[in-house]
Amino acid sequence: MALVWEKAFTEGAFPWRNKYSFSKKIEISNLEKLKDYLDIVQIKFSLLQAWCEDSHYPIIEQRDLLPSFDTDLLEYKHLPSFSMVAFDRTLESFNEIFQYDSLDSLSYKVNYSENVKRKSHNMQVFLSRLPKKFQDTFKQENSTSADISSLNFYPVLLKYLHNMDRAHVFAKDSLGKYIFKGVFASFPSDLDGEVKRFGLKLGKFNIGDNESYEQNRFFVYQFLMELYGFPMASERRTSAALFARHLYKTGEKFMLRVLGQSDRVITTIWSPGWGCTYYPMVEKVALVRIEKTQTDVIEKLTKGKFFVDAKKNIAIVRIKYKPHRYSADNIRQDRALSVESQEVIHPITGEILKNINIIKDTGTMLLHLNDIVRGEYDGRIVYKRNELIENTDTEEKRLKFLLAWLSKNQRRVISYSTDFYTSAMRMLDLYLHSVEESSSQYSDLYSELVYKCAYIRQARMVKKLEDLVIRKHKGKNIGYGQMLIEVVVLLRSLQFELVSYFDEVTTAVISHIESILDNKYLRRTYIEVPKELLTQEGLAIRKNYGKIVGLRDAFVSVQETRRS
Repeated sequence: MALVWEKAFTEGAFPWRNKYSFSKKIEISNLEKLKDYLDIVQIKFSLLQAWCEDSHYPIIEQRDLLPSFDTDLLEYKHLPSFSMVAFDRTLESFNEIFQYDSLDSLSYKVNYSENVKRKSHNMQVFLSRLPKKFQDTFKQENSTSADISSLNFYPVLLKYLHNMDRAHVFAKDSLGKYIFKGVFASFPSDLDGEVKRFGLKLGKFNIGDNESYEQNRFFVYQFLMELYGFPMASERRTSAALFARHLYKTGEKFMLRVLGQSDRVITTIWSPGWGCTYYPMVEKVALVRIEKTQTDVIEKLTKGKFFVDAKKNIAIVRIKYKPHRYSADNIRQDRALSVESQEVIHPITGEILKNINIIKDTGTMLLHLNDIVRGEYDGRIVYKRNELIENTDTEEKRLKFLLAWLSKNQRRVISYSTDFYTSAMRMLDLYLHSVEESSSQYSDLYSELVYKCAYIRQARMVKKLEDLVIRKHKGKNIGYGQMLIEVVVLLRSLQFELVSYFDEVTTAVISHIESILDNKYLRRTYIEVPKELLTQEGLAIRKNYGKIVGLRDAFVSVQETRRS
Protein backbone atom coordinates (compact mmCIF):
# COMPACT_ATOMS: atom_id res chain seq x y z
CA MET A 1 0.00 0.00 0.00
CA ALA A 2 2.85 2.34 0.76
CA LEU A 3 3.86 2.28 -2.92
CA VAL A 4 0.76 4.26 -3.83
CA TRP A 5 2.00 7.49 -2.26
CA GLU A 6 5.63 6.82 -3.17
CA LYS A 7 4.71 6.58 -6.86
CA ALA A 8 2.38 9.58 -6.72
CA PHE A 9 3.02 12.12 -9.50
CA THR A 10 6.29 10.45 -10.53
CA GLU A 11 5.28 10.85 -14.21
CA GLY A 12 4.12 14.43 -13.81
CA ALA A 13 5.58 17.85 -14.55
CA PHE A 14 8.14 17.72 -11.72
CA PRO A 15 10.68 14.85 -12.04
CA TRP A 16 11.39 12.87 -8.85
CA ARG A 17 14.71 11.23 -8.00
CA ASN A 18 13.21 9.30 -5.10
CA LYS A 19 10.16 9.58 -2.87
CA TYR A 20 11.43 12.72 -1.06
CA SER A 21 13.55 14.56 -3.62
CA PHE A 22 13.50 15.84 -7.18
CA SER A 23 16.00 15.02 -9.91
CA LYS A 24 16.61 18.65 -10.84
CA LYS A 25 16.49 22.05 -9.19
CA ILE A 26 12.98 23.47 -8.82
CA GLU A 27 12.85 27.11 -9.83
CA ILE A 28 9.45 28.83 -9.93
CA SER A 29 8.74 32.50 -10.52
CA ASN A 30 4.95 32.76 -10.83
CA LEU A 31 2.13 32.02 -8.41
CA GLU A 32 0.19 29.68 -10.71
CA LYS A 33 3.23 27.45 -11.18
CA LEU A 34 3.90 27.49 -7.43
CA LYS A 35 0.33 26.35 -6.88
CA ASP A 36 0.86 23.41 -9.25
CA TYR A 37 4.04 22.48 -7.39
CA LEU A 38 2.43 22.70 -3.95
CA ASP A 39 -0.56 20.72 -5.20
CA ILE A 40 1.51 17.65 -5.99
CA VAL A 41 3.74 17.85 -2.89
CA GLN A 42 0.92 18.45 -0.42
CA ILE A 43 -1.46 15.91 -1.96
CA LYS A 44 1.36 13.36 -1.96
CA PHE A 45 2.58 13.86 1.60
CA SER A 46 -0.42 15.36 3.42
CA LEU A 47 -3.23 13.24 1.96
CA LEU A 48 -1.95 10.15 0.14
CA GLN A 49 0.80 9.18 2.58
CA ALA A 50 -1.54 9.59 5.55
CA TRP A 51 -4.18 7.47 3.81
CA CYS A 52 -1.68 4.73 2.91
CA GLU A 53 -0.26 4.53 6.43
CA ASP A 54 -3.61 4.52 8.24
CA SER A 55 -5.89 1.57 7.51
CA HIS A 56 -8.74 3.46 9.23
CA TYR A 57 -8.19 6.76 7.42
CA PRO A 58 -11.55 8.61 7.52
CA ILE A 59 -12.38 9.21 3.86
CA ILE A 60 -14.73 12.18 3.66
CA GLU A 61 -18.24 11.89 2.25
CA GLN A 62 -19.05 13.62 -1.03
CA ARG A 63 -21.59 15.94 0.57
CA ASP A 64 -18.84 17.37 2.81
CA LEU A 65 -17.60 19.24 -0.26
CA LEU A 66 -21.00 20.82 -0.93
CA PRO A 67 -21.73 24.25 0.58
CA SER A 68 -22.78 25.04 3.19
CA PHE A 69 -19.95 23.30 5.00
CA ASP A 70 -20.73 21.38 8.17
CA THR A 71 -18.97 22.02 11.45
CA ASP A 72 -16.63 19.14 12.28
CA LEU A 73 -17.29 17.42 15.59
CA LEU A 74 -14.46 14.87 15.36
CA GLU A 75 -10.76 15.71 15.25
CA TYR A 76 -8.17 13.17 14.09
CA LYS A 77 -5.12 14.39 15.93
CA HIS A 78 -2.82 11.80 14.38
CA LEU A 79 -3.46 13.11 10.85
CA PRO A 80 -1.46 15.86 9.12
CA SER A 81 -2.50 19.49 9.30
CA PHE A 82 -0.94 22.77 8.23
CA SER A 83 -1.61 26.32 7.15
CA MET A 84 0.51 28.35 4.76
CA VAL A 85 0.54 31.54 2.75
CA ALA A 86 2.41 32.49 -0.42
CA PHE A 87 2.99 36.02 -1.70
CA ASP A 88 3.81 36.95 -5.28
CA ARG A 89 6.56 39.33 -4.17
CA THR A 90 9.48 39.68 -1.80
CA LEU A 91 8.63 40.25 1.86
CA GLU A 92 9.61 43.30 3.90
CA SER A 93 9.32 42.04 7.46
CA PHE A 94 8.93 45.44 9.13
CA ASN A 95 6.17 46.51 6.74
CA GLU A 96 4.18 43.26 6.76
CA ILE A 97 0.91 43.06 8.70
CA PHE A 98 1.59 39.62 10.19
CA GLN A 99 4.24 38.05 12.38
CA TYR A 100 6.56 35.29 11.16
CA ASP A 101 10.08 33.98 11.69
CA SER A 102 12.02 34.84 8.56
CA LEU A 103 14.41 32.52 6.73
CA ASP A 104 17.29 33.78 4.59
CA SER A 105 17.68 33.00 0.92
CA LEU A 106 21.03 31.90 -0.48
CA SER A 107 22.67 34.17 -3.04
CA TYR A 108 25.42 33.90 -5.65
CA LYS A 109 26.31 37.53 -4.80
CA VAL A 110 27.79 36.60 -1.42
CA ASN A 111 30.77 34.41 -0.61
CA TYR A 112 30.60 30.76 0.40
CA SER A 113 31.00 31.39 4.13
CA GLU A 114 28.09 33.84 4.13
CA ASN A 115 25.82 31.23 2.54
CA VAL A 116 26.96 28.70 5.14
CA LYS A 117 25.91 31.16 7.85
CA ARG A 118 22.52 31.63 6.21
CA LYS A 119 21.95 27.88 6.07
CA SER A 120 22.87 27.57 9.72
CA HIS A 121 20.59 30.45 10.67
CA ASN A 122 17.68 28.88 8.80
CA MET A 123 18.23 25.55 10.55
CA GLN A 124 18.29 27.22 13.96
CA VAL A 125 15.09 29.15 13.25
CA PHE A 126 13.30 26.04 12.03
CA LEU A 127 14.43 23.88 14.95
CA SER A 128 13.48 26.57 17.47
CA ARG A 129 9.85 26.31 16.32
CA LEU A 130 9.77 22.54 15.87
CA PRO A 131 8.34 20.65 18.89
CA LYS A 132 11.20 19.22 20.93
CA LYS A 133 10.17 15.58 20.44
CA PHE A 134 10.84 15.89 16.66
CA GLN A 135 14.11 17.83 16.83
CA ASP A 136 16.50 14.88 17.27
CA THR A 137 14.88 12.97 14.40
CA PHE A 138 15.14 16.01 12.14
CA LYS A 139 18.85 16.45 12.98
CA GLN A 140 19.56 12.76 12.36
CA GLU A 141 17.79 12.70 9.00
CA ASN A 142 19.07 15.97 7.59
CA SER A 143 22.46 17.52 7.04
CA THR A 144 23.22 20.82 8.76
CA SER A 145 24.40 22.08 5.38
CA ALA A 146 21.00 21.54 3.74
CA ASP A 147 19.32 24.57 2.19
CA ILE A 148 15.88 24.42 3.75
CA SER A 149 14.81 27.62 1.97
CA SER A 150 14.96 25.79 -1.38
CA LEU A 151 11.74 24.42 -2.91
CA ASN A 152 13.63 21.17 -3.48
CA PHE A 153 13.80 20.62 0.28
CA TYR A 154 10.09 21.26 0.94
CA PRO A 155 8.98 17.59 0.64
CA VAL A 156 11.39 16.73 3.47
CA LEU A 157 10.18 19.63 5.62
CA LEU A 158 6.47 19.02 5.13
CA LYS A 159 6.13 16.06 7.49
CA TYR A 160 7.63 18.27 10.23
CA LEU A 161 5.51 21.26 9.28
CA HIS A 162 2.49 19.02 9.92
CA ASN A 163 3.43 19.22 13.59
CA MET A 164 3.85 22.98 13.82
CA ASP A 165 1.01 25.01 15.31
CA ARG A 166 1.32 28.02 13.05
CA ALA A 167 1.68 28.75 9.35
CA HIS A 168 4.63 28.59 7.00
CA VAL A 169 5.39 31.15 4.32
CA PHE A 170 6.51 31.25 0.69
CA ALA A 171 7.66 34.42 -1.05
CA LYS A 172 10.08 35.55 -3.75
CA ASP A 173 13.77 36.18 -3.28
CA SER A 174 15.65 39.14 -4.74
CA LEU A 175 15.89 37.33 -8.10
CA GLY A 176 12.13 36.81 -8.33
CA LYS A 177 12.26 33.07 -7.53
CA TYR A 178 10.05 31.45 -4.91
CA ILE A 179 11.66 30.22 -1.72
CA PHE A 180 10.50 28.80 1.59
CA LYS A 181 10.58 32.12 3.42
CA GLY A 182 9.29 31.66 6.96
CA VAL A 183 7.74 29.62 9.75
CA PHE A 184 5.59 30.22 12.83
CA ALA A 185 3.44 32.79 11.06
CA SER A 186 0.37 34.20 12.80
CA PHE A 187 -2.52 35.43 10.67
CA PRO A 188 -4.14 38.59 12.09
CA SER A 189 -7.83 38.12 12.82
CA ASP A 190 -10.23 40.93 13.72
CA LEU A 191 -13.23 38.62 13.86
CA ASP A 192 -15.54 40.91 15.83
CA GLY A 193 -14.84 43.92 13.63
CA GLU A 194 -15.18 41.97 10.38
CA VAL A 195 -18.49 40.37 11.37
CA LYS A 196 -19.96 43.73 12.42
CA ARG A 197 -18.74 45.60 9.35
CA PHE A 198 -19.94 42.83 7.06
CA GLY A 199 -23.34 42.68 8.79
CA LEU A 200 -23.78 46.42 8.39
CA LYS A 201 -22.82 46.15 4.72
CA LEU A 202 -25.42 43.40 4.17
CA GLY A 203 -28.08 45.43 5.95
CA LYS A 204 -28.48 42.76 8.61
CA PHE A 205 -27.24 45.02 11.45
CA ASN A 206 -28.03 48.57 12.43
CA ILE A 207 -25.58 50.63 14.48
CA GLY A 208 -26.49 50.39 18.16
CA ASP A 209 -29.33 47.91 17.50
CA ASN A 210 -28.66 44.96 19.80
CA GLU A 211 -31.77 43.08 18.72
CA SER A 212 -30.92 42.99 15.00
CA TYR A 213 -27.34 42.05 15.89
CA GLU A 214 -28.37 39.14 18.11
CA GLN A 215 -30.95 37.89 15.59
CA ASN A 216 -28.64 37.97 12.57
CA ARG A 217 -25.12 37.51 13.97
CA PHE A 218 -25.02 33.76 13.25
CA PHE A 219 -26.23 34.24 9.67
CA VAL A 220 -23.64 36.95 8.97
CA TYR A 221 -20.79 35.01 10.58
CA GLN A 222 -21.68 31.82 8.69
CA PHE A 223 -22.07 33.62 5.35
CA LEU A 224 -18.73 35.39 5.82
CA MET A 225 -16.89 32.16 6.60
CA GLU A 226 -18.50 30.24 3.76
CA LEU A 227 -17.33 32.85 1.25
CA TYR A 228 -13.80 31.69 2.06
CA GLY A 229 -14.61 27.97 2.02
CA PHE A 230 -15.00 27.21 5.72
CA PRO A 231 -17.67 26.48 8.29
CA MET A 232 -17.71 28.37 11.59
CA ALA A 233 -14.90 26.31 13.00
CA SER A 234 -11.39 26.33 14.41
CA GLU A 235 -9.19 29.35 15.00
CA ARG A 236 -6.84 28.10 12.25
CA ARG A 237 -9.57 28.31 9.60
CA THR A 238 -11.16 31.48 10.97
CA SER A 239 -7.90 33.42 10.96
CA ALA A 240 -7.05 32.06 7.49
CA ALA A 241 -10.38 33.29 6.10
CA LEU A 242 -10.06 36.75 7.61
CA PHE A 243 -6.41 37.13 6.57
CA ALA A 244 -7.35 36.16 3.01
CA ARG A 245 -10.15 38.72 3.14
CA HIS A 246 -7.70 41.43 4.17
CA LEU A 247 -5.12 40.47 1.53
CA TYR A 248 -7.70 40.53 -1.24
CA LYS A 249 -9.06 43.91 -0.17
CA THR A 250 -5.56 45.38 -0.43
CA GLY A 251 -5.06 44.02 -3.95
CA GLU A 252 -2.47 41.43 -2.88
CA LYS A 253 -1.61 38.58 -5.24
CA PHE A 254 -1.50 35.62 -2.87
CA MET A 255 -2.35 32.02 -2.10
CA LEU A 256 -3.45 30.83 1.32
CA ARG A 257 -3.94 27.15 2.10
CA VAL A 258 -5.20 25.13 5.08
CA LEU A 259 -5.45 21.43 5.88
CA GLY A 260 -7.42 20.59 9.02
CA GLN A 261 -7.22 17.42 11.08
CA SER A 262 -10.99 17.42 11.35
CA ASP A 263 -12.01 18.03 7.72
CA ARG A 264 -9.13 16.17 5.91
CA VAL A 265 -9.48 18.66 3.07
CA ILE A 266 -6.85 20.95 1.56
CA THR A 267 -8.63 24.29 1.14
CA THR A 268 -7.03 26.93 -1.07
CA ILE A 269 -8.03 30.61 -1.11
CA TRP A 270 -6.14 32.48 -3.77
CA SER A 271 -6.03 35.50 -5.99
CA PRO A 272 -3.77 35.19 -9.05
CA GLY A 273 -4.62 38.80 -9.88
CA TRP A 274 -6.67 41.48 -8.18
CA GLY A 275 -10.22 41.98 -9.42
CA CYS A 276 -10.68 38.53 -11.01
CA THR A 277 -13.90 38.18 -8.97
CA TYR A 278 -15.53 40.15 -6.18
CA TYR A 279 -14.01 37.66 -3.72
CA PRO A 280 -10.89 35.47 -3.98
CA MET A 281 -11.20 32.03 -5.56
CA VAL A 282 -11.79 28.98 -3.38
CA GLU A 283 -11.08 25.34 -4.12
CA LYS A 284 -10.82 22.12 -2.14
CA VAL A 285 -8.90 18.88 -2.69
CA ALA A 286 -9.65 15.65 -0.84
CA LEU A 287 -9.67 11.88 -1.13
CA VAL A 288 -13.25 10.96 -1.96
CA ARG A 289 -15.02 7.62 -2.40
CA ILE A 290 -17.10 7.50 -5.58
CA GLU A 291 -20.57 6.04 -4.99
CA LYS A 292 -21.16 2.58 -6.49
CA THR A 293 -24.29 3.92 -8.15
CA GLN A 294 -22.23 6.42 -10.18
CA THR A 295 -21.47 3.81 -12.82
CA ASP A 296 -20.65 6.25 -15.63
CA VAL A 297 -18.13 8.10 -13.46
CA ILE A 298 -16.56 4.85 -12.27
CA GLU A 299 -16.24 3.60 -15.85
CA LYS A 300 -14.54 6.82 -16.96
CA LEU A 301 -12.12 6.88 -14.00
CA THR A 302 -11.30 3.20 -14.38
CA LYS A 303 -10.58 3.59 -18.08
CA GLY A 304 -8.18 6.47 -17.44
CA LYS A 305 -6.63 4.82 -14.33
CA PHE A 306 -7.62 7.82 -12.20
CA PHE A 307 -8.43 5.84 -9.06
CA VAL A 308 -6.02 5.87 -6.14
CA ASP A 309 -7.68 2.63 -5.03
CA ALA A 310 -9.79 1.02 -7.76
CA LYS A 311 -11.28 -1.60 -5.43
CA LYS A 312 -12.64 1.05 -3.02
CA ASN A 313 -13.36 3.65 -5.75
CA ILE A 314 -11.18 6.30 -4.07
CA ALA A 315 -10.01 9.25 -6.14
CA ILE A 316 -8.32 12.63 -5.68
CA VAL A 317 -11.12 15.16 -6.25
CA ARG A 318 -10.76 18.92 -6.63
CA ILE A 319 -13.79 21.21 -6.38
CA LYS A 320 -13.72 24.84 -7.50
CA TYR A 321 -16.33 27.20 -6.12
CA LYS A 322 -18.03 30.36 -7.32
CA PRO A 323 -18.62 33.13 -4.74
CA HIS A 324 -21.94 35.00 -4.62
CA ARG A 325 -22.58 38.50 -3.37
CA TYR A 326 -25.38 38.71 -0.84
CA SER A 327 -28.80 39.72 -2.14
CA ALA A 328 -31.73 40.35 0.19
CA ASP A 329 -34.12 39.63 -2.71
CA ASN A 330 -32.68 36.15 -3.32
CA ILE A 331 -34.71 33.49 -1.51
CA ARG A 332 -31.46 31.54 -1.15
CA GLN A 333 -29.95 34.32 0.94
CA ASP A 334 -27.55 31.96 2.69
CA ARG A 335 -25.85 30.90 -0.57
CA ALA A 336 -22.33 32.32 -0.36
CA LEU A 337 -20.69 29.69 -2.58
CA SER A 338 -21.80 27.28 -5.27
CA VAL A 339 -19.90 24.53 -7.07
CA GLU A 340 -18.36 25.90 -10.26
CA SER A 341 -16.43 22.86 -11.49
CA GLN A 342 -15.31 19.39 -10.45
CA GLU A 343 -12.05 17.67 -11.36
CA VAL A 344 -10.28 14.39 -10.69
CA ILE A 345 -6.47 14.39 -10.45
CA HIS A 346 -4.53 11.41 -11.81
CA PRO A 347 -2.42 9.97 -8.94
CA ILE A 348 0.60 9.18 -11.14
CA THR A 349 0.71 11.77 -13.91
CA GLY A 350 -1.16 14.65 -12.27
CA GLU A 351 -3.41 14.84 -15.35
CA ILE A 352 -6.68 16.69 -14.74
CA LEU A 353 -10.00 15.11 -15.75
CA LYS A 354 -12.61 17.84 -16.17
CA ASN A 355 -16.31 17.94 -17.04
CA ILE A 356 -17.21 15.29 -14.52
CA ASN A 357 -20.05 15.28 -11.99
CA ILE A 358 -19.34 13.63 -8.66
CA ILE A 359 -20.81 15.67 -5.81
CA LYS A 360 -23.81 17.25 -7.59
CA ASP A 361 -25.30 13.96 -8.74
CA THR A 362 -29.06 14.36 -8.17
CA GLY A 363 -29.64 10.64 -8.63
CA THR A 364 -27.27 9.84 -5.77
CA MET A 365 -28.85 12.53 -3.59
CA LEU A 366 -32.30 11.03 -4.14
CA LEU A 367 -31.01 7.54 -3.35
CA HIS A 368 -29.56 8.86 -0.09
CA LEU A 369 -32.82 10.59 0.78
CA ASN A 370 -34.74 7.39 0.04
CA ASP A 371 -32.41 5.41 2.33
CA ILE A 372 -32.83 8.01 5.07
CA VAL A 373 -36.64 7.96 5.06
CA ARG A 374 -36.59 4.16 5.03
CA GLY A 375 -34.15 4.07 7.96
CA GLU A 376 -31.49 2.27 5.92
CA TYR A 377 -28.87 4.98 5.59
CA ASP A 378 -25.55 4.06 7.17
CA GLY A 379 -23.65 7.32 7.37
CA ARG A 380 -23.14 10.32 9.60
CA ILE A 381 -24.32 13.90 9.67
CA VAL A 382 -24.05 16.83 12.08
CA TYR A 383 -27.39 17.90 13.61
CA LYS A 384 -27.62 21.56 14.65
CA ARG A 385 -23.83 21.95 14.85
CA ASN A 386 -23.45 19.98 18.08
CA GLU A 387 -24.71 16.40 17.67
CA LEU A 388 -23.26 13.70 15.44
CA ILE A 389 -25.95 11.34 14.07
CA GLU A 390 -24.31 8.08 12.98
CA ASN A 391 -27.22 6.28 11.27
CA THR A 392 -31.01 6.21 10.85
CA ASP A 393 -31.98 3.09 12.80
CA THR A 394 -34.47 4.87 15.11
CA GLU A 395 -37.31 7.29 14.45
CA GLU A 396 -35.61 10.06 16.40
CA LYS A 397 -32.37 9.66 14.43
CA ARG A 398 -34.31 9.58 11.18
CA LEU A 399 -36.07 12.85 11.96
CA LYS A 400 -32.83 14.52 13.03
CA PHE A 401 -31.01 13.15 9.99
CA LEU A 402 -33.70 14.49 7.67
CA LEU A 403 -33.62 17.90 9.31
CA ALA A 404 -29.84 18.08 8.98
CA TRP A 405 -29.94 16.78 5.40
CA LEU A 406 -32.56 19.37 4.42
CA SER A 407 -30.66 22.19 6.14
CA LYS A 408 -27.59 21.17 4.13
CA ASN A 409 -29.41 20.71 0.82
CA GLN A 410 -32.43 23.00 0.92
CA ARG A 411 -30.89 25.49 -1.51
CA ARG A 412 -30.40 22.61 -3.98
CA VAL A 413 -33.94 21.27 -3.49
CA ILE A 414 -35.16 24.81 -4.16
CA SER A 415 -32.97 25.36 -7.23
CA TYR A 416 -32.53 22.06 -9.04
CA SER A 417 -34.75 20.58 -11.75
CA THR A 418 -38.49 20.03 -11.45
CA ASP A 419 -37.98 16.24 -11.56
CA PHE A 420 -35.52 16.35 -8.66
CA TYR A 421 -37.70 18.69 -6.60
CA THR A 422 -40.85 16.63 -7.22
CA SER A 423 -39.15 13.35 -6.33
CA ALA A 424 -37.57 14.74 -3.15
CA MET A 425 -40.77 16.32 -1.86
CA ARG A 426 -42.79 13.19 -2.69
CA MET A 427 -40.45 11.10 -0.53
CA LEU A 428 -40.68 13.59 2.32
CA ASP A 429 -44.47 13.85 2.11
CA LEU A 430 -44.90 10.06 2.13
CA TYR A 431 -42.59 9.77 5.12
CA LEU A 432 -44.38 12.54 7.07
CA HIS A 433 -47.75 10.92 6.35
CA SER A 434 -46.50 7.48 7.43
CA VAL A 435 -45.23 8.67 10.83
CA GLU A 436 -47.89 11.30 11.55
CA GLU A 437 -49.84 9.16 14.03
CA SER A 438 -46.76 7.79 15.80
CA SER A 439 -44.87 11.07 15.97
CA SER A 440 -46.22 12.26 19.34
CA GLN A 441 -43.06 11.08 21.12
CA TYR A 442 -40.97 13.37 18.88
CA SER A 443 -43.60 16.02 18.19
CA ASP A 444 -41.10 18.89 18.22
CA LEU A 445 -38.86 17.20 15.64
CA TYR A 446 -41.86 16.25 13.51
CA SER A 447 -43.26 19.78 13.60
CA GLU A 448 -39.86 21.22 12.71
CA LEU A 449 -39.61 18.90 9.70
CA VAL A 450 -43.13 19.84 8.54
CA TYR A 451 -42.17 23.50 8.93
CA LYS A 452 -38.95 22.98 6.94
CA CYS A 453 -40.85 21.29 4.10
CA ALA A 454 -43.38 24.14 4.02
CA TYR A 455 -40.55 26.64 3.76
CA ILE A 456 -38.98 24.74 0.86
CA ARG A 457 -42.32 24.68 -1.03
CA GLN A 458 -42.75 28.41 -0.65
CA ALA A 459 -39.12 29.15 -1.45
CA ARG A 460 -39.40 27.03 -4.60
CA MET A 461 -42.31 29.25 -5.71
CA VAL A 462 -40.31 32.38 -4.96
CA LYS A 463 -37.44 30.97 -7.06
CA LYS A 464 -39.90 30.62 -9.94
CA LEU A 465 -41.02 34.20 -9.29
CA GLU A 466 -37.38 35.35 -9.47
CA ASP A 467 -37.16 33.79 -12.93
CA LEU A 468 -40.45 35.34 -14.05
CA VAL A 469 -39.24 38.81 -13.07
CA ILE A 470 -36.59 38.48 -15.79
CA ARG A 471 -39.18 36.81 -18.09
CA LYS A 472 -37.82 33.29 -17.83
CA HIS A 473 -40.22 30.35 -17.54
CA LYS A 474 -39.13 26.71 -17.56
CA GLY A 475 -35.81 27.75 -19.04
CA LYS A 476 -37.31 29.73 -21.93
CA ASN A 477 -37.70 33.44 -22.64
CA ILE A 478 -41.30 34.65 -22.56
CA GLY A 479 -43.09 37.90 -23.38
CA TYR A 480 -44.63 40.37 -20.95
CA GLY A 481 -48.14 39.04 -21.45
CA GLN A 482 -47.20 35.44 -20.65
CA MET A 483 -45.03 36.62 -17.76
CA LEU A 484 -47.94 38.43 -16.06
CA ILE A 485 -50.27 35.45 -16.54
CA GLU A 486 -47.74 33.11 -14.89
CA VAL A 487 -47.12 35.58 -12.05
CA VAL A 488 -50.84 35.81 -11.24
CA VAL A 489 -51.18 32.01 -11.17
CA LEU A 490 -48.07 31.63 -9.01
CA LEU A 491 -49.04 34.32 -6.49
CA ARG A 492 -52.51 32.85 -6.06
CA SER A 493 -51.00 29.43 -5.36
CA LEU A 494 -48.56 30.96 -2.92
CA GLN A 495 -51.39 32.63 -1.00
CA PHE A 496 -52.69 29.20 0.00
CA GLU A 497 -49.26 28.24 1.34
CA LEU A 498 -49.14 31.16 3.77
CA VAL A 499 -50.80 29.04 6.44
CA SER A 500 -47.16 28.52 7.40
CA TYR A 501 -45.86 32.09 7.43
CA PHE A 502 -42.22 32.92 6.74
CA ASP A 503 -41.39 36.60 6.91
CA GLU A 504 -38.34 36.33 4.66
CA VAL A 505 -40.44 34.57 1.99
CA THR A 506 -43.17 37.21 2.10
CA THR A 507 -40.62 40.01 2.03
CA ALA A 508 -38.95 38.48 -1.04
CA VAL A 509 -42.34 38.03 -2.76
CA ILE A 510 -43.32 41.68 -2.16
CA SER A 511 -39.92 42.86 -3.41
CA HIS A 512 -40.25 40.87 -6.65
CA ILE A 513 -43.83 42.07 -7.18
CA GLU A 514 -42.64 45.65 -6.79
CA SER A 515 -39.94 45.01 -9.41
CA ILE A 516 -42.63 43.88 -11.85
CA LEU A 517 -44.98 46.76 -11.07
CA ASP A 518 -42.13 49.29 -11.41
CA ASN A 519 -41.05 47.95 -14.81
CA LYS A 520 -40.63 51.09 -16.92
CA TYR A 521 -41.54 49.42 -20.19
CA LEU A 522 -44.75 47.93 -18.78
CA ARG A 523 -45.83 51.20 -17.25
CA ARG A 524 -44.95 53.32 -20.28
CA THR A 525 -46.51 50.95 -22.84
CA TYR A 526 -49.60 49.55 -21.11
CA ILE A 527 -50.43 51.42 -17.87
CA GLU A 528 -49.78 55.10 -18.47
CA VAL A 529 -51.54 55.29 -21.85
CA PRO A 530 -55.29 55.77 -22.54
CA LYS A 531 -57.26 52.51 -22.68
CA GLU A 532 -58.64 53.24 -26.14
CA LEU A 533 -55.10 53.14 -27.58
CA LEU A 534 -54.47 49.56 -26.39
CA THR A 535 -54.94 46.41 -28.43
CA GLN A 536 -56.76 43.36 -27.02
CA GLU A 537 -53.39 41.97 -25.95
CA GLY A 538 -52.53 45.29 -24.34
CA LEU A 539 -55.81 45.34 -22.42
CA ALA A 540 -55.16 41.81 -21.16
CA ILE A 541 -51.73 42.86 -19.95
CA ARG A 542 -53.22 45.88 -18.21
CA LYS A 543 -55.88 43.70 -16.56
CA ASN A 544 -53.32 41.21 -15.23
CA TYR A 545 -51.16 44.11 -14.05
CA GLY A 546 -54.14 45.26 -11.95
CA LYS A 547 -54.56 41.74 -10.54
CA ILE A 548 -50.94 41.77 -9.46
CA VAL A 549 -51.48 45.12 -7.72
CA GLY A 550 -54.31 43.52 -5.72
CA LEU A 551 -52.20 40.47 -4.89
CA ARG A 552 -49.35 42.73 -3.78
CA ASP A 553 -51.72 44.51 -1.39
CA ALA A 554 -52.88 41.15 -0.03
CA PHE A 555 -49.32 40.03 0.71
CA VAL A 556 -48.50 43.37 2.34
CA SER A 557 -51.61 43.06 4.52
CA VAL A 558 -50.65 39.54 5.61
CA GLN A 559 -47.13 40.70 6.46
CA GLU A 560 -48.34 43.69 8.48
CA THR A 561 -50.80 41.51 10.40
CA ARG A 562 -48.19 38.87 11.19
CA ARG A 563 -45.56 41.38 12.23
CA SER A 564 -47.96 43.29 14.50
